[in-house]
Amino acid sequence: MGGWRNAVQEAAASKPLFLTIYTTIIVGIVATSFYVFSAIYSPSAPTSTQSISTSWLSSSPLSQNGGSNFSNNISQPTDKASQPGSNQLKTIWEAPPSNSKMPPLESFKLTKELVGERAKDDVIIVTFGNFAFMDFILTWVKHLTDLDVSNLLVGAMDTKLLEALFWKGVPVFDMGSHMSTIDVGWGSPTFHKMGREKVLLINAILPFGYELLMCDTDMVWLKDPLPYLAQYPDADILASSDQVVPTVVDDRLADWKQVGAAYNIGIFHWRPTEPAIKLAKEWKDMLLADDKIWDQNGFNELARKQTGPAVDDDSGLFYAFDGTLRLGILPESIFCSGHTYFVQVGSAMYEQLRLEPYALHTTFQYGGTEGKRHRLREAMVFYDPPDYYDAPGGFLSFKPSIPKSLLLDGEHNLESHFSLINYQMKQIRSALAIASLLNRTLVMPPLWCRLDRLWFSHPGVLEGSMTRQPFLCPLDHVFEVNVMLKDLPEEEFGPAINIREYSFLNNPLLPQQVKESWLDVQLCQEGTEDCHASSNTSRPGLLRFPKNSTEEMTREEKFRNRMKRYVGIWCCVENHTPGHIYYDMYWDEKPGWKPGPPQTPEEDHPPF
Repeated sequence: MGGWRNAVQEAAASKPLFLTIYTTIIVGIVATSFYVFSAIYSPSAPTSTQSISTSWLSSSPLSQNGGSNFSNNISQPTDKASQPGSNQLKTIWEAPPSNSKMPPLESFKLTKELVGERAKDDVIIVTFGNFAFMDFILTWVKHLTDLDVSNLLVGAMDTKLLEALFWKGVPVFDMGSHMSTIDVGWGSPTFHKMGREKVLLINAILPFGYELLMCDTDMVWLKDPLPYLAQYPDADILASSDQVVPTVVDDRLADWKQVGAAYNIGIFHWRPTEPAIKLAKEWKDMLLADDKIWDQNGFNELARKQTGPAVDDDSGLFYAFDGTLRLGILPESIFCSGHTYFVQVGSAMYEQLRLEPYALHTTFQYGGTEGKRHRLREAMVFYDPPDYYDAPGGFLSFKPSIPKSLLLDGEHNLESHFSLINYQMKQIRSALAIASLLNRTLVMPPLWCRLDRLWFSHPGVLEGSMTRQPFLCPLDHVFEVNVMLKDLPEEEFGPAINIREYSFLNNPLLPQQVKESWLDVQLCQEGTEDCHASSNTSRPGLLRFPKNSTEEMTREEKFRNRMKRYVGIWCCVENHTPGHIYYDMYWDEKPGWKPGPPQTPEEDHPPF
């Protein structure tokens, strides 16, 4: 790897060698500052930093001061006496002694006694999953214990997860599923089987006589929900929804007459009443009789057999199912979906309404499990092991420069949206190339959109929603996050390029040593006036770019292959089939490129 003393001249003489970097820098399209972080701890690091270096699967969750959602006492076991009349709760996060043995599998069976040991005020909070969702589950438990909520149980669908949670001190039971430990993928047959496990679990717990708050693992609690749920003692079921247009402007239950979207079963509360038990049984029988029915669709079909009348004038509850079940829909502005939190949060939906969100659920997203994980990281509410904040090779970030006209001028339409995205995409492409050459992890910049992304035709943003334009959009609205985080074959796509979410450097869990170990780099042509380096770190460094070579020409081809797969689609144009439009990482190499859906079936493919 030689220096880049004659980089500009070399770039002009030969098209390869990451020409996009040089030409972009030369013409000033990337009017940015790059920040290079060494991410190396000094030998004099304080004890609090050193203590987080142990394995996250065999130690208490990460603890650091200053985190709004990550309390500084998580490593201490939760052992609070419950209110009078309830059981003394066992500790959470207190790992068994190292010399103890794993109890037999039979001791982890789901029983009324096990639920009773964990329940508080006759309420139990439950989630479940397999080992592939271990980090989601730890995050879910951690948020609850940070809120001093400990009446929880986790169902393990495989013994690997069960053993891992046991040694972490997390209350766990065996679901007897014996499923694969890998991520099964949304919509797969195994995914649907997991949905049926939820229905079976509800049917198993309700007869025990306890209230059940059932949760998916891809959601987190930001506020203790139990006082809110207790305000509606007459409800048989309280369910979240996919509603994106607010039906109320305060913290009351949603206006059920205005909820046209699906009731979402990722967050819902059941009381062990006769109508609820009856619905649970019919739901189970329906799904077991037809393995093609999605569990959420089945619940909606049964619950909506009858809707109304209202139970009373004030509560917001209404009769549903068979006319005896009292159902309430949790308000969409504070029991947030992936749209009301991650899209409308860019428009500050709950902030506009002066409300505090209780929960967020990673629905309305487009990157699979990796996309869900990335969104939670963007929101700085995901728990990661310490090495996530100390990547080998260090970090690279840059400050994007976006002209005001691209953000604010003109109508918000396809042309202005793609102009804004393409401008940012070109900067990101250059940053990814530099990160690849330096073998550093790129901290993605915030991404601005003018138009929303959905899976159905829409006019740009949904009418009645609180989405402002432009808005800070999730990375998966434009980029294939799951592809970016996937191990692509190096022989075809070149070296991996690791990324971090745009909020990474603001995360309170980022060690101070990383924050202080940075080099400010201004990109310029060597020899020009005022082209010099400045450093705020005691360790001076040089950025070296490779000279032209056959090896680097091949590397650029592989890099281009990688980049082309990093972008996804915008969806969807109204009154056109198909309505999606492919983003193109190399749009600027195609004179006259304009956004538009494929005109023929032959055109309907990514621009690979």
